[in-house]
Amino acid sequence: MDVTVIDTGTANLASVLAGLRRAGATPTTSIHAETIAQAERLVLPGVGSFAAGMDRLRQLSIVETIAQRVDEGRPLLAVCLGLQLLCATSDESPDDAGVGVVDERVGRFDSAPTVPQLGWNRIEPDAGCQFIRQGYGYYANSYRLKRIPEGWCGAHSMHGEPFVAALERGGVLACQFHPELSGRWGTELLRRWLEGGATC
Repeated sequence: MDVTVIDTGTANLASVLAGLRRAGATPTTSIHAETIAQAERLVLPGVGSFAAGMDRLRQLSIVETIAQRVDEGRPLLAVCLGLQLLCATSDESPDDAGVGVVDERVGRFDSAPTVPQLGWNRIEPDAGCQFIRQGYGYYANSYRLKRIPEGWCGAHSMHGEPFVAALERGGVLACQFHPELSGRWGTELLRRWLEGGATC
């Protein structure tokens, strides 16, 4: 199972590659727009700020490529900041537009006991999810999406307030948590995504 991982220059790239290998994939990294556009399976990893993440996508000239892939439901895995970059904008960088395929604004936790959220948290999928199962994922986030937008399936977690743990539609899986750091449960989630699942 070949997977192309966008080289975003973030610190979690090595752990994402290792997690994909544990799930049975053969991942390679790329910064080339054509390779990224033609990838059978694509991963958008993310650690860092919303503005820096979008700057990198623009530098690689792949914003429209990612938007088209999501619109077509082609296999895409977005991790942590990767999920947030799919949104319209973020309170972290109010003047920066995101990819915009999720028509929502990302906000900072309002009533969380600690910010950032660091550690394990329970994930509860909604009915109809094909990739996500109930379990525990590992988080490292200060910002979150409040609700699952229309046209998507998803899952929630609670950190002082409910928030979106993951979104899925067709072959697209966007996780606020880090599946590559979420033990056997995370590996099984990655394997389901690699194998395709069913259309939401």
